[in-house]
Amino acid sequence: MSASLAPECNEVKERYDTCFLKWYSEKYLRGQEKDNKECANLFKDYQNCLKGALKERGIDKLVAEAREENRENDLKHLGPKIDASMHPFSVLTLGIFVAGYITARWDLVTRLYELAIFAWENGVVTRATKAFAALTILFLAVFAPTVLLATQETNLHDGLMRVFWPTDIPKSDRPGVVVGWRNSILDVFVVAILEDVDARITESHLKAGTLFRSEAYPASQISDMCGHGSMHVLGLSNAPDPSLADPSWLCATTNTNPRVPKITCLRAVSVQLILYDRPYPQGMQYISLNPIALALGRDGSQLDNAIASEGEEETREREMKEEKRKLVEKLKLHTISKRVPSARDKALPKIINQVNWSWELEKTLQKNAGRIGTRPRRSLSVSERVVETASTMRNYVLLQLWTWCTLYIFPIGQQALILGLMGYRIMTEMLLLLLEFRIKPGYAALKDISATAQQVEIRLQQFCYWPMQYMTLRQRKDNWASVTTSHPDYIRFYNSLWLVANDVIIGIALGSYIIENADWVATQIGNLLRAYTVDALQSSISWLMGWPAGLKLNGELAAFLGDLFLWVIDYWSSCIETLTPALPKMVWFIGFSSFAGASMPIAMFSDMLSTLTIHIYSFYLASGRIYHWQLTILQSLFHLFRGKKHNILRNRIDSCDYDLDQLLVGTILFTLLFFLLPTVAVFYLNFAIARMAIISLKAGFDTALSCLNHFPLFALMLRIKDPRRLPGGIRFELRDTHDYRHDTTSSADGPPPTSVIYLKSIPLTFRIMFNQYFQMANRIRKHYLSPKVFFCLLTGMFVPPINRKNLYSLQYSMLPARRATIREMWRVLNKPRPAKKFPLPYIPPLPNGGRRASANIGRTR
Repeated sequence: MSASLAPECNEVKERYDTCFLKWYSEKYLRGQEKDNKECANLFKDYQNCLKGALKERGIDKLVAEAREENRENDLKHLGPKIDASMHPFSVLTLGIFVAGYITARWDLVTRLYELAIFAWENGVVTRATKAFAALTILFLAVFAPTVLLATQETNLHDGLMRVFWPTDIPKSDRPGVVVGWRNSILDVFVVAILEDVDARITESHLKAGTLFRSEAYPASQISDMCGHGSMHVLGLSNAPDPSLADPSWLCATTNTNPRVPKITCLRAVSVQLILYDRPYPQGMQYISLNPIALALGRDGSQLDNAIASEGEEETREREMKEEKRKLVEKLKLHTISKRVPSARDKALPKIINQVNWSWELEKTLQKNAGRIGTRPRRSLSVSERVVETASTMRNYVLLQLWTWCTLYIFPIGQQALILGLMGYRIMTEMLLLLLEFRIKPGYAALKDISATAQQVEIRLQQFCYWPMQYMTLRQRKDNWASVTTSHPDYIRFYNSLWLVANDVIIGIALGSYIIENADWVATQIGNLLRAYTVDALQSSISWLMGWPAGLKLNGELAAFLGDLFLWVIDYWSSCIETLTPALPKMVWFIGFSSFAGASMPIAMFSDMLSTLTIHIYSFYLASGRIYHWQLTILQSLFHLFRGKKHNILRNRIDSCDYDLDQLLVGTILFTLLFFLLPTVAVFYLNFAIARMAIISLKAGFDTALSCLNHFPLFALMLRIKDPRRLPGGIRFELRDTHDYRHDTTSSADGPPPTSVIYLKSIPLTFRIMFNQYFQMANRIRKHYLSPKVFFCLLTGMFVPPINRKNLYSLQYSMLPARRATIREMWRVLNKPRPAKKFPLPYIPPLPNGGRRASANIGRTR
């Protein structure tokens, strides 16, 4: 039976192996039982023993110990080389086989002999010898040194020690203990240096977790995030005698002379010193492998709702991204050489978490380092007792006042606020249901038609989501500050608050101006409407009824179309004149709505533009339909001349025989429609240009709305003020390499070759911050500047405006796909918060530098 990986578990493993072999031979082979239930308890005992050993020493240390113990056994069984000489009987057998084969294939042997003579006489052997010699020289000159260098580098990196060292560790000549995480034997992460403590005692305290018992948050979360059960003693700093240290420990010299510490380790052939700056968790600084997500992610049940509510363009983009991802995965399978990630590569996400936790852990260790040393045991003096009693009494009075406020005053105010929020939430839900109501499934809702309704719906959605966001961010105070999962929510929450505040401020200024100058604004709007929607159209139609730019048109058709459009314009002008007296009141109402934000008047002006230019939209539809019908008839008549026809069922062009009468009538109709086509085309082109101008103006309004609703203002401020709060990845920079063995001032047994690398956090780029604006511009470009749109304009087909879902998806990216229900909001607002540990009262230090016991423990004598 093989030995266990942990020596202390050999006895338990032996009992389990004996039980398993007995069950296998007596019951499993005879078909009596398929499940081994007899040995289940023994297996659990062995498993628990191994878990304890792994937690205590780590897997790498156990494997190293097992290799050291089994080295003699391996040399005993695998050391002797296999004898290369062959048995005489084998030589005789091989000779008989060769002789028999030559006798049976004598003709083949003869031909091979003749071929050898021919090759010798014609210099083939000489050329082959020269080629072999050239290849041998090439191998010895190029490939052999390359293999030798690769072997040396491999052996060198097998002994490479990677040390992550914080840059803010104070330089001191005092001896100390290096504490941190041991990811493997030669891969360590330094957190702090505890001075004037014993290494063995520190290791026992770290394993027992006594340095984190007084913290208000669970210490188990540290091990879950950092990937290890506990921190370890990694080595010594400024040790008087480094030879007394453990061989796996590092010895660091951190005096004030060198810029970086000198690291030595008996097991390390070379050292890779990676310097890193500690993120400040209280300031919400952290590093990340991936860029921070400013948009709200979709996961779980929200993904189905997001897919159901997304537009056609979003669906197409999502499918394209999925196809690209699958293609990349397939390309990875066809790579010529695939590098298998090493254990150090896989440990990088764990190291990132250790970097984010290092500042808080270092402060906690330094704060509780006094528990490691011995405490002076003496009684307090009279003055010290008076100071302690006064401090304790003051803290007691403050505690009672705070308890009274939290028990009687705060709950009443909190419940009143919650009831107010719930009443507001119920009214908001009713308005949202009205804005999202559809007469039939698939029909457009009010928010899909009106920009004002869309803007109101976005604001109501934000007001419904803010309490949920606030409660989520409030839970951040109930955990370690190094937990970074809530940082993107914090940025999104305050970015939306800033945008709404700026929107209201700009809206108040804009609304005040509009209200004070309502009559003048109404007059200007009326003049613009009359100039561009009535007079400009009338002049352009009158110009087209003549010879526009010298183009000879059909006078009768041009007069008919012109009179028809002019009559509609006159009727529309009379309607506008009727509404002109009410225009100042409409402008005043728009100005009053500006107090809800500048986005409201912009949305209302967009809807007003759509309403007051509905006659241009009707002209565009009518002229485009006539022009498209005429082109379709001309295309069918052209097929008639060719003896073809369009098969609608099969969607193809088939041959067809026509009579002479059909050809004659087709010729007359084709000639007539062809000469009438330019007249219809110029009218259609006139209204198409006007329609495209209106669409461009509305696109400008929608872009302004997206900037007011989704501009990354808070993120941009953080990017300028503190880029470390917006991580976009990491980068390793090589700063210095030094070989201390070749240094004349260093001794022969000095530090190994050391390379200094700086771990740097890359801030989020502006391209990623404004990525969704580029995405929106790309959607507008693909919709209006695509070949399909140009084809529709040339053929008279309808060019639809961009879907409002595709355009407003940028603004909805900051909102969840499914808003929380009223019941869920009530449950979240009334969720009790976990009770915090009350901090111990502050007791001033003794004048002589001594320590006193905590008030909860009692005085020491």
